[in-house]
Amino acid sequence: MHSVSQWQALEEMPLEGQEESRFWRDERFGGMECLSATFFTHEYAPHSHDTFSIGAIEVGSQVCSIKGCRAYSQPGDLYLINPGVMHDGASAEGGYRYRMIYPDARLYRDIIEDMTGRAFNGLPSFPDQHLSDAGLSRAFFAAHRALEYGTTLEAEESMFTVLAAIFRRHGEWSAPPVDTPERSAVRRARDYLAERYADEVGLEELATVAGLSRAHLIRAFRREYFITPHAFQTHLRIRAACGMLRRGDSPTDVALACGFADQAHFTRHFKARIGTTPGRFRAA
Repeated sequence: MHSVSQWQALEEMPLEGQEESRFWRDERFGGMECLSATFFTHEYAPHSHDTFSIGAIEVGSQVCSIKGCRAYSQPGDLYLINPGVMHDGASAEGGYRYRMIYPDARLYRDIIEDMTGRAFNGLPSFPDQHLSDAGLSRAFFAAHRALEYGTTLEAEESMFTVLAAIFRRHGEWSAPPVDTPERSAVRRARDYLAERYADEVGLEELATVAGLSRAHLIRAFRREYFITPHAFQTHLRIRAACGMLRRGDSPTDVALACGFADQAHFTRHFKARIGTTPGRFRAA
């Protein structure tokens, strides 16, 4: 096993070799999902997570859309993506190596309370989903490497500290969005898809549920969620698949249960949104 100090030297090394990713769950943080990866041609399809998505580029650069805004990320930048926020990602040029963690809201709130000694109500959030903070980026890399290669005390101390520091510097307590008739209509369509994610749902059927024309529904849905209804349905299927795979279900059974045509179709969409295959995700 490599020490953390040995792996810190990798930050200055050029990218080479093949695409690779490592996905695991860290039980010291309640099974928090973690990812380290090197990509050259892999492109993430628009997707979101039930958890926060926190990470940074170690080497190279990435281009992404977060809530419909295009951004370029490079070493020194941080991703602080809130639960449910749609985003994608691809190599800007020449590939990139990056690290991510996916803490849920309850874990993050507990960490903040532990580190500050104060009780909080509500949900933590980040108003800026992509920003530059070289110091915290370096601290995050050190903590992430400690999760992967370090001792238990080192890993827990460094990750607790950096997550609390990220929130102190860039976080806030979120307020619910103001409701409108159009937002309510789109939410009805969203909830209808969520209840029937594995079924074949037609556009006219969905528009009737929302009380909008088909064209209005597509425009309003994209404006609210930065994704089309069909892409959102695929996203829901992948989220359901993640839960089934975590329980140990086979990829073949999951593909069928979640409405995919076959396992190859399922695997293609899964990797495009999660960054690894269903089999590796299940085995983590």
